[in-house]
Amino acid sequence: MKKRNPSTVPKRGRVSEPVQVYLAGPDLDRLERLASRLGATKSDVLRRGLSALEAESVSVGRRAVGPPLPTFEGTGLRDGVDLDRMAELLDRLDADDAAR
Repeated sequence: MKKRNPSTVPKRGRVSEPVQVYLAGPDLDRLERLASRLGATKSDVLRRGLSALEAESVSVGRRAVGPPLPTFEGTGLRDGVDLDRMAELLDRLDADDAAR
């Protein structure tokens, strides 16, 4: 009988792989709070965090694109909202992030 290298044998029925993460107290507290608030497991919170981080870092060309912008339903903008000023503010925030 021919022996097979265990590293080349496909693992059957294995859906996930265990990962060990060391978290400092505040991070562990935050993870537990989020899991409780969302009614999810700590693993699910971490998976959702990975998905959010991946979506946030999707690249178009060389520039990273953030999460999708929210959409609004309604009759229009609130009084006093000036889109030109908002665009200027967003540009300044982006410039501050790029400087870090």
